[in-house]
Amino acid sequence: MLHLSGGQPPDPRDLLDRLRAGLPSEALITDPDITASYGHDMASFCDAGTPAVVVLPRTVEQVQHVMRTATALRVPVVPQGARTGLSGAANASDGCIVLSLTKMDRILEISPVDRIAVVEPGVINAVLSRAVNEHGLYYPPDPSSWETCTIGGNIGTASGGLCCVKYGVTAEYVLGLDVVLADGRLMSTGRRTAKGVAGYDLTRLFVGSEGSLGIVVKAVLALRPQPPAQLVLAAEFDSAAAACEAVCAIMERGHTPSLLEIMDRTTVRAVNAMANMGLPDTTEALLLAAFAPPAPAADLAAVGALCSEAGATEVAPADTVAESELLLQARRLSLTALETVKSATMIDDVCVPRSKLGAMIEGTAAIAEKYGLTIGVCAHAGDGNTHPVVCFDHTDPDESRRARESFDEIMALGLELGGTITGEHGVGVLKKEWLARELGPVGVEMQRGIKQTFDPLGLLNPGKLF
Repeated sequence: MLHLSGGQPPDPRDLLDRLRAGLPSEALITDPDITASYGHDMASFCDAGTPAVVVLPRTVEQVQHVMRTATALRVPVVPQGARTGLSGAANASDGCIVLSLTKMDRILEISPVDRIAVVEPGVINAVLSRAVNEHGLYYPPDPSSWETCTIGGNIGTASGGLCCVKYGVTAEYVLGLDVVLADGRLMSTGRRTAKGVAGYDLTRLFVGSEGSLGIVVKAVLALRPQPPAQLVLAAEFDSAAAACEAVCAIMERGHTPSLLEIMDRTTVRAVNAMANMGLPDTTEALLLAAFAPPAPAADLAAVGALCSEAGATEVAPADTVAESELLLQARRLSLTALETVKSATMIDDVCVPRSKLGAMIEGTAAIAEKYGLTIGVCAHAGDGNTHPVVCFDHTDPDESRRARESFDEIMALGLELGGTITGEHGVGVLKKEWLARELGPVGVEMQRGIKQTFDPLGLLNPGKLF
């Protein structure tokens, strides 16, 4: 068992006895066949250990008991949501306590007047979205795994989604948090008011911290009025560069689409092969733009004209919501389709300035050719967040090596273009080295200082981020 204070590690029986003293029996999982299934998230090339025990608390007091026990015995704790992450941030350490928050899944409050929801961390994103829709409200962050991912996990990695171009990412919607600290104390941050600037913004500090500073046990989330149904336009291009020129023109002219997505040739062909979408094989890039009322037809006409000026070979605006959903289906199938190309994938999420989006996609194509790999790119074009998907045979050691090397080159390309190594998936284990390169030595020193303040024993999610 990993022991972080030096000397003899604690007796595993003592750990379990102490945990049982404050937890119901159903909250503890010790069967090694089951605990092993909690060992990792969905990331490739990320080491994962074997947990000593999995704890599924239902109350804040139970989380506090776990952290007090961990502190007393110096045992690491790895917080988890639904384990849909793609960076290894939820991977277990040998001998750790895996703290799965999925049973804390209550929506505590929805206030149409204050336009907030108060939720526990295990609430599924889609469940919250549907619940607030019933009140005429809208929770915009919509990761592709929204049917299974949890709000706590979304907060841990500052998740995004298809609608970020208009509405922003998770960080824009977290107003306040209740957090159990490493020593078991409970701290509240932020507010539930529309405005508030008292003290340092600790709430934003926890968003994206990947469970390394504390355990989120409650969140106050901002809501918006539910928007009307959107209409979608699809534009086909004979080059990714032309499609990216259209993106730049759309943003430069002041348009505010609710969605602006791009798919490269490899992705389009993978979707065609899987779902018979009927997209032309000559399509080198497909651009999707969406607008909601009051004037979606006018917005789509203006954007369609900009796409034509940029060289679109075909522009197809939808007339109905049903047609729009059909057009969006291709984008929603992108990652699933690319997963069918080979036995494994590595999904990156490098974000670059919009003006560099074309260079990022073309550079990724050159990296694919260099390494002899299939790499498809779909992107949240409106905010420059690209998702290069490296497809490879995980049973082939040489191809696996080339996949990892190509992944690193893609991240290096993103930094060279003035971007960041992650726009919404987080750092976890997968990108630790690259985080240090992006932040620089002074930045790393300051961030480690923050970690030391909140978690002086280094118990929370050790080995992640730094």
